[in-house]
Amino acid sequence: MLAFFIILVIINYMIKNNPIGLVDSGIGGLTVVKESQKQLPNEQLIYIGDTARMPYGPRSEKEVIDYTFQMAHYLVNEQNIKMLVIACNTATARALSQLREQLCIPVIGVIQPGAEAAVSISQNKKIGLIATQGTVESQVYKEKMLAIDNNVQITSQAEPEFVTLVENNLYQSDEAREVIAHHLSAFKEANIDTLILGCTHFPLLTPFIQEAVGSDVTLVDSGAKTVAVMKQYLDELDIHSEVKHNHSDDIYNTTGDKLKFKTIASSWLARNHELDVRHLNIVGDHLEEEK
Repeated sequence: MLAFFIILVIINYMIKNNPIGLVDSGIGGLTVVKESQKQLPNEQLIYIGDTARMPYGPRSEKEVIDYTFQMAHYLVNEQNIKMLVIACNTATARALSQLREQLCIPVIGVIQPGAEAAVSISQNKKIGLIATQGTVESQVYKEKMLAIDNNVQITSQAEPEFVTLVENNLYQSDEAREVIAHHLSAFKEANIDTLILGCTHFPLLTPFIQEAVGSDVTLVDSGAKTVAVMKQYLDELDIHSEVKHNHSDDIYNTTGDKLKFKTIASSWLARNHELDVRHLNIVGDHLEEEK
C-alpha cells in the first residue's frame, strides 16, 4: 500500500511539472502566451504557430481540425503537456469539442471566455465582433452570447487582412492604421459599446483598433480572458508547477520561417533572454522537430 501511495505521489509530481501547450495558426497566439507569462509565472509554456499553413480562416473545417490535431498530438506525445490551450479562435470553433473527446488532459479554447466577458461588460447590449472568416461563419460567438443573454445584438465582421498585417510584421505601420480605420468605420453606425477581438492576432493591433472605433468602445481580448480559465483549471486540479520556470525555458515552435517568427515574437514578448525558437517539419499527417 505504501509503495502504491508513493507511486501516486510521484505521478502527481510529474504531471504538475509538465508544461502547458498552446497552439495557433501563426503568431497571434503569442498574445495568450504573453498574458500567461504575466499571470502564471512558474509554468513552462510550449507554443506551436502553424505559420506555414496560416491563415486558418478561409480553410475548410476538415483542414482546420486536421492541422489542430497534428499540433495537439505533437505536444501530447512529444512534450508531455498537462494542458492544451487552443490559442486560435478559428481552431477553437472547429476543433475544441473533438479534442476534448479524444484527449485525457484539460483542453481550453478562447471563445467562451471572450463571449462571457463581452456580455458582462456591454451596457447597451450592442456588441461587435471582428474575427477570421471561419470564426464568423461558424456563428459560435453569437451562439455563446445569445445563450447568456438573448437580448444582445451582435454585429460581426471578418477581417482576414488584419491577420496578414500581423504575420507580415506590419502591425505598427501606417498602412495598418489606414486599413483598420477604413475597415472598422461601419461599427460606428452600429452604435456598439463593446468589441470582441475574436482572433488572437488582433490584440497586437489594439492601438489602431481603439482609435478606429473610439475610446468609448471597450475592447475584449478573448485570449487574455482565457488565461483566467487556465488558472482556474490549475487550481481545481491542483496541478500548478512546483518548479519555478520564470519562462526562461519556454519553447516556441513554428512550421514556417523561423527567423521571421523569432523577430516578431521577440519584439512582442519583450523577454530579457533569447527565445528558444524551433522549426517543426510537416511530414505527412504529423509534425517532427527539425534536427
